Amino acid sequence: MKEKTKLILGVIGADCHAVGNKILHHALTASGFEVVNLGVLVPQEEFVNAAIETDAKAILVGSLYGHGEIDCRGLRERCQEAGIGDILLYVGGNLVVGKTDFGEVAKKFLAMGYNRVYEPGILPDQVVNDLQADLK
Repeated sequence: MKEKTKLILGVIGADCHAVGNKILHHALTASGFEVVNLGVLVPQEEFVNAAIETDAKAILVGSLYGHGEIDCRGLRERCQEAGIGDILLYVGGNLVVGKTDFGEVAKKFLAMGYNRVYEPGILPDQVVNDLQADLK
């Protein structure tokens, strides 16, 4: 039996928005991934520890309350320090406060070491397709 690719999913920081997290969890599971869903209010350390414990291939971070820029800063460095510096990092949601051009938001998060950055309202199929492509 082929082992499923493991992913870590969660909502970072002090954010308690759970709906998108549950939708993405369902879509990823239905697409054949093994998802470890950390839920909401997740500190960076928990993402890293879960990825190490499960030998996950990607960490998917959600943030909807607008403080993602603060909460997500330094996650790539934490991964590097823990020996999983090459793990895929995806982030999505309402990542900054106020109306900011998404292109600028994406640039900030790519510069922080995230592999993919998703704007609010992205369909789960896009995330699944990107994961399949990036994991090859």
